[in-house]
Amino acid sequence: MIRIAVDAMGGDYAPGEIVKGAVQAAGRRDDIQIVLIGQEAVVAEELKKHTYREGQIEVRNATEVIATEEPPVNAIRKKKDSSLVVGMNMVKKGEADAIVSAGSSGAILVGGQVIVGRIKGVERPPLAPLIPTETGVSLLIDCGANVDARPSHLVQFARMGSIYMENVVGIKNPRVAIVNIGAEEEKGNALVKETFPLLKACEDINFIGSIEAREIPHGGADVVVCEAFVGNVILKLYEGVGATLISKVKEGMLTSLRSKIGALLVKPALKETLKSFDASKYGGAPLLGLNGLVVKTHGNSKATEVCNSIIQCVTFKEQGINEKIRESLGTEKTE
Repeated sequence: MIRIAVDAMGGDYAPGEIVKGAVQAAGRRDDIQIVLIGQEAVVAEELKKHTYREGQIEVRNATEVIATEEPPVNAIRKKKDSSLVVGMNMVKKGEADAIVSAGSSGAILVGGQVIVGRIKGVERPPLAPLIPTETGVSLLIDCGANVDARPSHLVQFARMGSIYMENVVGIKNPRVAIVNIGAEEEKGNALVKETFPLLKACEDINFIGSIEAREIPHGGADVVVCEAFVGNVILKLYEGVGATLISKVKEGMLTSLRSKIGALLVKPALKETLKSFDASKYGGAPLLGLNGLVVKTHGNSKATEVCNSIIQCVTFKEQGINEKIRESLGTEKTE
């Protein structure tokens, strides 16, 4: 059984959607055990609304909640009995194989490094979400953890991202590219110019050079490497354009009787196409390079994304991603 801690109090729709997502995940897999962490009475009341296999979901009490606007370091240090800190400590102690949270990004990043701890040799753990593309999915690494990254950090991101894509997604010899403002090697800011030759010299990754942002949705690379400021802008723009495009398509289809008739005809095909670009089905963003698995889902995650984030943890654990990262860095012990 793979044991997964879930922060039931984190996110815009907690605890309702979080609990619902956990129940959905339990229904899909009988080899997982889910621990919902939060204010016991509140979480238990939500759990009563659902049917699930006895013994597969339990509630662990945590009296405090870390709010999104709280300073992350202070929140992690002072709120020892918060749902997030209790869950992180479960992972640290080996009481859980992973934790999933839709809570404060800053607190998750701080807690991951301070409580769960980095794998020895990992300089900076990156957040790495899967994003939908024309040909499948790409891994965007880093999308929010390290805004002041150094070249050596980006090289590690490329290595860890390659391991993740090969073992979790099943893409052999994944193509790695660095985000740039042009395809030419001499282009880019100082960070990109310094990192490019280092990636080029890595024999253990399939580095294909630079990738411009417009090529990302086309699936131009399997692992898209960048520092967190750029990555977060790409991710948020990706989500915003996608939502706006869907809204405008729907609006256009309802402008006249003819368009409404046409909408009825194309609805099945359009629905299937849009489903393939739904990022929620890929789960959350793992914080790679830690001693245990920490997965950050969107703050506005609904049950589907929470469910898929929990399922995502199973593959991560089964494929021994942390062990493979240690091996790639040539380290045995953890810090």
